[in-house]
Amino acid sequence: MNLELKRVLVTGGTGFLGSHIVDKLYDHGCLSVVVPEHSQYDLRRREEVCDMYRNFSPDIVIHAAAMCGGIQSCSANPARFLYDNLTMGLEVLEGAREYKVEKFVAISSVCAYPLNVSLPAKEDDLWNGYPEATNAPYGIAKRVLLEQCKAYRNQYAMNCIGLVPVNMYGPRDSFEPVRSHVIPSLIRKCIEAKRDGTDFTVWGTGKASREFLYVEDCAEAVVLATEKHNGEEPVNIATGDETPIENVVGIISSLLAYRGLVKWDISKPDGQPRRLFDTSRAKEFGFKATTPLWQGLSKTIEWYMDRL
Repeated sequence: MNLELKRVLVTGGTGFLGSHIVDKLYDHGCLSVVVPEHSQYDLRRREEVCDMYRNFSPDIVIHAAAMCGGIQSCSANPARFLYDNLTMGLEVLEGAREYKVEKFVAISSVCAYPLNVSLPAKEDDLWNGYPEATNAPYGIAKRVLLEQCKAYRNQYAMNCIGLVPVNMYGPRDSFEPVRSHVIPSLIRKCIEAKRDGTDFTVWGTGKASREFLYVEDCAEAVVLATEKHNGEEPVNIATGDETPIENVVGIISSLLAYRGLVKWDISKPDGQPRRLFDTSRAKEFGFKATTPLWQGLSKTIEWYMDRL
């Protein structure tokens, strides 16, 4: 698709990933990007979704809005995470069908994958088991969104695609203690430990590994897929490299010149033991992550420190 000629609506466009998607759309020549405000449109409500489509008349919808958070937030709000994400997906995609949107891009989540998936995980493995328990309600809602895209393609011939990003980090992420994901939580804790002269305490053993994708790389992948990808099967948006949490802690400590003690709280969960993903499908539309972890962490720390 030639984005210069299309009006693109980004749900969640003021949020972490969504705001970077908006930036990348302009970088790719899109001249008309619209971002519905959460205060004006509750995407769980059919009538407000219909108002959104009537008011903006988009050609393309990128559905990046989500109720999300780290392990602590997921564990405390399983019903909210399931209901809000499931309902938003159902209503926003059905509204896109009713208003004859040309293309719908659904942003799913790595949490949709089963706990014991074979590595590197391929998209065909998404339904081969139950997700990791601490984020299963959120993961299941994001799984259903992918299946909804497939169903709408098959029944209505809609151009719907589903993307599955791995753990993201970067500027504009949430650093709130209850809502933050792994990397912002670690950065905030390390800064506080250095400031207060206390131990840097980290949940779990440090042995669990993750793929960490810089948010600007993810946004680039979303826009490339919007322009070039048209397929029924979901697509991993990943780096193809895994990093143990203890290594991430080491890089953050080095970047912040923290010289104190790192303590591992093994009474807290590690979450899924490993995450590593096959990136073959994303390469077909030209995506490859380009930001090294240390560089992305440095940029994220700089952004956060500027706002303290």
